[in-house]
Amino acid sequence: MAVFVWKGKNRYGDLVRGERAANSSEEVARALKREQIAAISIGPKSAGLSLPHFKREKVKLKDLSVYSRQLSVLIDAEMPLIQSLNILSEQATSRYFKKVISSVREDVEAGSSLNQAKRKFPKVFDDLYCNLIASGEQSGSLDTMLQRLAEYIERSVKLRGQVRQAMIYPSAIMSFALVVAIFMLWKVIPIFGGIFTDLGAQLPGLTQGVIVLSHFVTNYILFIILGLIVAFFLFRYYRKTPQGRLTTDRIALRLPIMGKLASKVAISRVVRTLSTLLSGGVSMLEALRITSSTSGNSIIEKSVVDVRKQVAEGRSLTDAFKSTGRFPFMMCQMVNVGEATGKLDSLLNKLADFYDEEVSATVGSLLSLLEPVMMVFVGGIVGTLVLSMYLPIFSLMGQIQ
Repeated sequence: MAVFVWKGKNRYGDLVRGERAANSSEEVARALKREQIAAISIGPKSAGLSLPHFKREKVKLKDLSVYSRQLSVLIDAEMPLIQSLNILSEQATSRYFKKVISSVREDVEAGSSLNQAKRKFPKVFDDLYCNLIASGEQSGSLDTMLQRLAEYIERSVKLRGQVRQAMIYPSAIMSFALVVAIFMLWKVIPIFGGIFTDLGAQLPGLTQGVIVLSHFVTNYILFIILGLIVAFFLFRYYRKTPQGRLTTDRIALRLPIMGKLASKVAISRVVRTLSTLLSGGVSMLEALRITSSTSGNSIIEKSVVDVRKQVAEGRSLTDAFKSTGRFPFMMCQMVNVGEATGKLDSLLNKLADFYDEEVSATVGSLLSLLEPVMMVFVGGIVGTLVLSMYLPIFSLMGQIQ
């Protein structure tokens, strides 16, 4: 879709202008007509100088949550939408987010609806956000929808923080152990190896192996560092490909302890997103379409897509979830009760709270388990290197005696 710059007059006769993404200028003209704007000129936006730095700008989820909650409060206080957006734009701490809110305000002032103005920034306001805003505008409950969005984002941030806590600790410890081992093999072991050679000590097999490894690290240290860096970026590139993401996500679900955590996190996101959308009045098929892209795991996402296809064919949501074999029995039973009682959104919300607590408990037990395991791991690596250097010393002491 191209971006068109337009100028026109609204129903009050004021001159307004803005930008809109569309397939053609005729599509822009039809959209402006529906918004009671008489178009004066419509043309493609000229390509200006764009720097990669600005393309990478993002809005933090915490800032988006605060923005949503404050906008909800202002609208609930019956403050005009344009004035509310102007206030939030002035107090935004992020320069990029300030520009985004200002652009949304200008489009709303020009006659566009709030959800249409936000759709120009899909990296800030995703489908879930815009659909709930549209539902709130249609039902007259925009403040309630913004409140729900703020709560949803806050819980997502909390969940992401718990997962990051579980992943950073073992990664940091393993990286530290690797750096220490490489440094000892590069700088410390060669000194001891030279001393043992000069003294003519008989080297045990462990010491000989460590010295050979030390010579390799010393001779190829630059290639080892470059190889680790290249391997890291190759993994990141492979992870971004569809097949790479599918493979790594499948492995993540099969890991002994981390697999259960990854599964609970993905299911919690699915349940929470589906509950939020359904409570906001979004249709089931549209809610499942949006939900399929929020789990964070491609295997679970494919399962949700399969569920949507089955629901579109006429199957119940419960049977569709059961057929995939990816969702726990309790979740399917809760969905079944929700469909039978007509309270699916509230039951899904309670289920999401349950899984959030399960994730917190799993992260706590995982960290408790990893602490001794990581200590043994680091101690094993460093202890093996130290022991390999002490064995020849014991041999020399025996020869002296």
